[in-house]
Amino acid sequence: MTQPQEPTGRLLADRYRLGEVLGRGGMGTVWRAEDEMLGRIVAVKELRMTGTVDEIEKHRLVVRTLREAKATARIRHTAAVTVFDVVEEDDRPWIVMELVAGRSLADVVAEDGPLAPERAARIALDLLGVLGAAHRQGILHRDVKPSNVLIGEDGRTVLTDFGIASVEGDTSITSTGMLVGAPSYIAPERARGKLPGPPSDLWSLGGTLYAMVEGVPPYDRGDALATLTAVMTEPLPEPRNAGPLRGVIEGLLEKDPAKRMDADAARPLLELIAAGKPLPEAETVAVPKPPEPGPEPAAAPIAEPAAGPPPGLRGRPKCRLRAGRSARGGGRCWPGRRRSRRSR
Repeated sequence: MTQPQEPTGRLLADRYRLGEVLGRGGMGTVWRAEDEMLGRIVAVKELRMTGTVDEIEKHRLVVRTLREAKATARIRHTAAVTVFDVVEEDDRPWIVMELVAGRSLADVVAEDGPLAPERAARIALDLLGVLGAAHRQGILHRDVKPSNVLIGEDGRTVLTDFGIASVEGDTSITSTGMLVGAPSYIAPERARGKLPGPPSDLWSLGGTLYAMVEGVPPYDRGDALATLTAVMTEPLPEPRNAGPLRGVIEGLLEKDPAKRMDADAARPLLELIAAGKPLPEAETVAVPKPPEPGPEPAAAPIAEPAAGPPPGLRGRPKCRLRAGRSARGGGRCWPGRRRSRRSR
């Protein structure tokens, strides 16, 4: 495979004129380019590899790049980048896609500081929507994090980099046992080597939401091993700036994927927060104190049939709250998830 050269001004595929470099990653460079056929500005992602990469790894990276293009092209959502074309030159693929002018979410938080809960909720809603669109296509992103989220100059939210996405039914790349993704945003089940599912992407969304309002990832310990250990075993550091988002963050960052808040539960809460509206109070079932022990009765009376719960408690969800916390403070009962049937 020929070594890539710095191709500023180069005409790619007799159509795309490469301009300035917009960003560089471990194995890729994103260029600003002009589509001379249609007269529009686009972004071109180039796969770049050093001479130390062997042929097997080169093939894997080429397949991964093509898989990213195919996965992204299947997703129909305003928060997904539109892929226009894939061309091959120098024995490697180049992805042509829409250019989103703006900053990464990581840069926004680093430069402007933590976001207000209302703005963070709006961004989270967009990410929740595009993840849902991906999941319906059998695609898991597996690398949701602030640096993979673009905030456009027009306020649009865009989820990028489906390069390590898992595509249902795609056997072009076999599993090597390697854990891919940013440690602070990898779900506990993935850290333990279990197969991921949509809840794994929702965990990563929860970590991203935490970083938006707190300014730091939830479990960062400085190195990958310590961070993954914290993800699997340590309690969530208490969010101090989350305000009404606290319950959503704690629900999405539940370590057990079977108990984790799902998209249907998170969406209405995020919509209320984004609109600046108060959350409904979570309903709880009061557990009465046991009666004080009395003298031994002479004879046990015949038990009457159980009358059932008082009318005011019928239909209420059972709710487990952590000791010392209210429902609004992030207990296990998420407000707005189920309502009482009693008249209001």
